[in-house]
Amino acid sequence: MVDAVPAIDGNGVAFRELPRTGKIILRGDPTEKGFTGAVRGALDIDLPLAANTSSQGARLSALWLGPDEWLLLCAAGRAAAVIEALRAALSGRHAAIVDIGDARCAAHLSGAAARGVLAQGCAVDLHPRAFAPGTVAQTRLAQAEVILHRSAEDGFDIYVARSFADYLWRWLADVMALE
Repeated sequence: MVDAVPAIDGNGVAFRELPRTGKIILRGDPTEKGFTGAVRGALDIDLPLAANTSSQGARLSALWLGPDEWLLLCAAGRAAAVIEALRAALSGRHAAIVDIGDARCAAHLSGAAARGVLAQGCAVDLHPRAFAPGTVAQTRLAQAEVILHRSAEDGFDIYVARSFADYLWRWLADVMALE
């Protein structure tokens, strides 16, 4: 977490850093017989298989990052259990499971002006017709590489490398002040 930028609420947009979250990269071949079923059995979630989509389960979310890569998000204290369950379910299969827990910081930007704030530094078309709730993109925001997830009708989750978080959070605060 970055302590320098507090939660901000005003000008039609709210910003808050998300609490620590378990973050796990899962790689594997979804066309391999039984792969997605094994993941579903272990985690009670269907992996999103369509590009730039996400799925939500009772205890975790899965964001599609590539044809064979997903970012799994869970409560911080559950990451070890998720990894253990995946390793058991995928044993003997060609798969990679990597805990990236604190490698990325996360924030939530919401409100009527959230899309306008993000548009100041992001080339992705964020209109709901093109970037509906559940959509995911790996892109640049103010020149920082991010994973952008439209987590709600008026809300976006932003995942950025820890080393860029302070810069990006301050940039967002500056743009929010101008909106």
